[in-house]
Amino acid sequence: MKIKTKVLDFDAALSMAPKKHIRPKKPNILFRTLLKIVSIPDLLATGFTYKKIGMEKLQKNEPCLYLMNHSSFIDLKIVSHILYPRPFNIICTSDGFVGKNWLMRNLGCVPTKKFITDSVLVRDMVYCAKKLSSSILIYPEASYTFDGTATPLPDSFAKCVKMLGIPVVMIKTFGAFSRDPLYNCLQRRKVKVSATMEYILSSEDIKAKSVEEINDIITEQFTFDGFRWQQENGIKITENFRADGLNRVLYKCPHCESEGKMQGSGTHIVCEECGAKYHLDELGFLKAENVEPKFNHVPDWYAWERECVRKEFENGTYSLETQVDIMMLVDTKCVYKVGSGVLTHSENGFTLKGCEGKLDFSIPPSASYSLYSDYFWYEIGDVICIGDSKALYYCFPYDKKDIVAKTRLAVEELYKLKVLA
Repeated sequence: MKIKTKVLDFDAALSMAPKKHIRPKKPNILFRTLLKIVSIPDLLATGFTYKKIGMEKLQKNEPCLYLMNHSSFIDLKIVSHILYPRPFNIICTSDGFVGKNWLMRNLGCVPTKKFITDSVLVRDMVYCAKKLSSSILIYPEASYTFDGTATPLPDSFAKCVKMLGIPVVMIKTFGAFSRDPLYNCLQRRKVKVSATMEYILSSEDIKAKSVEEINDIITEQFTFDGFRWQQENGIKITENFRADGLNRVLYKCPHCESEGKMQGSGTHIVCEECGAKYHLDELGFLKAENVEPKFNHVPDWYAWERECVRKEFENGTYSLETQVDIMMLVDTKCVYKVGSGVLTHSENGFTLKGCEGKLDFSIPPSASYSLYSDYFWYEIGDVICIGDSKALYYCFPYDKKDIVAKTRLAVEELYKLKVLA
């Protein structure tokens, strides 16, 4: 999927009138039916099946909050099928509205800026539930998983659940990550996909339980491991491109500890610095071929990289500085190419300077618990996105080095050290 772009001077982009807030619409049955129909081919191709657990507790016209783990683009197709014909509004990243604002609104989508404080969103969610009597679908993780495991949830999410006071249903997918992991360059594998839809909290439960108890229940639901699921269920992925782009996740060599030298291609990932070579087998295990193995599980390697980033902060050696192309999102007409600059990240947060000296933007570590970062964003490139209520800045590194995953880990670990410690 691509996105509409346009070259524009930075000052012109920044001076655009702020978007007027538009209240969510209850999705029309015709649009819900259309979404269900266009989703059929992919669901048939994956042999999709699902089961309901405790869903008889939810009344026919009772709005609820659907929570869903976020693995790949098929997630939306799944819910369009299993929730039909129940009306539901979808919390969606604002860049998803570019070039198709009318359609997205009529599908019931509600825009938000990822990992940026958005009090308007909470009011919109209340409006959906209380005024429109519509259910709400949200991906609390806010971003696709990089390694097949859960990404952090916001501390405030349980408070939002408490405020809404409507039943909570968990939709968990299986095989969606294995079929189309974000790192694998949009190459789909032949994997069956399934899901469970489980009623986990009633309105009465929400009233009776504390925010901490609700948070514990939701956090437990968001515990999963796509690679482990594949291994435990004997799911063989035979495609010869299954390790393509794996270096985006496993960017640091566990043997020589060099970064940006890993290369994932075919069924192998290799360090171009020391030559360490691992084979990603059909069951998703890593097998060392010319070195003593350090890891045999992708999420374990990724967790080690997280520990390394945290140690860099603790010993004062972490820093990021990279030349970037810069795009801005200020409306839903298109994403504006406004120039180039330098993105830096340190224990003091992010700074972005550029556009011939016109841009100087900074945000502190306390601004967010995680980072909107993505691979091959709208087929443009790997991206790091920062911003505020006025604008979002999409930064595309010049050198194409694998810094996206490390930067997300750094934001998460820095938040823990600065805010949660």
